[in-house]
Amino acid sequence: MVKIIADTSTMFSPKEGEALGIDIIPLSVSINHESYAELVEMDSETFLKKIKEGGVPSSSQPPIGKLVEAFEKYPNDEILGIFMCDGLSGTYQSAVSASQMVSNQENISIVDSKTLCGPHRYLVLKAKRLADEGKSKAEILEALQVSLEENRSFLLPQDFDFLKRGGRLTPIAATLGGLLKIVPIMTQTEDRKRLEKHGIGRTFTSAVSKLFGDMERDQVDGNTYITISHGGVLKQAETAASKIKEKFPTAEVEIFELTPAFITQGGPECVAIQWIKK
Repeated sequence: MVKIIADTSTMFSPKEGEALGIDIIPLSVSINHESYAELVEMDSETFLKKIKEGGVPSSSQPPIGKLVEAFEKYPNDEILGIFMCDGLSGTYQSAVSASQMVSNQENISIVDSKTLCGPHRYLVLKAKRLADEGKSKAEILEALQVSLEENRSFLLPQDFDFLKRGGRLTPIAATLGGLLKIVPIMTQTEDRKRLEKHGIGRTFTSAVSKLFGDMERDQVDGNTYITISHGGVLKQAETAASKIKEKFPTAEVEIFELTPAFITQGGPECVAIQWIKK
């Protein structure tokens, strides 16, 4: 059987991954000069509280030793590692490096998901389902291609300082962010490595509605998985989910709480709206 390895960009904790038969490597976050493995040593509620108390957070990829350790657990198995998008994190590059340090490297394939959070979660679950069905690694990779190509991510941030601090904005977006007094809509650049301004809304609900045109162009339907992930603003996430379900009633929609690493990137109270073809 093919072993699936991923990171907490999937919004699975290592314990949840273990229950599913997936190895989940936690991303690292730091605040108040202390570092933590997210969803192991630090949860989102505690992290948000520390930020509100004045803590300045940062995030980083997992220690490379943890990735090596994960790959060495399965010396005789085929391994498929699916990691969050290259450019927005160094995790993919660390995974590639780690795979080249182990004796079973010829059995390891590392995939850049080109996405994060909700769509990343779906890709990993799809890969695991196919592995459980007895599919080969090559067959799984082929089956993932449509989902890898057909997914979109949008971020509605409340505080641009977090995005600017992390260097994940294009220069123009970073400049405009500080001037905007309305709700900005950010999306990944074409190469998926940074974020750029996609549009603006006068209110949160109008910003959500502005995404309907993108969803229609992407033919969102019953074969689409949509996630709304939030940094401590469940009511806003529920509002977005309600509007989207009303407009696209056949699509599958789920709400998640963002992990500390992504609260660090998007800032407290941010909302991510993402979709991927099944």
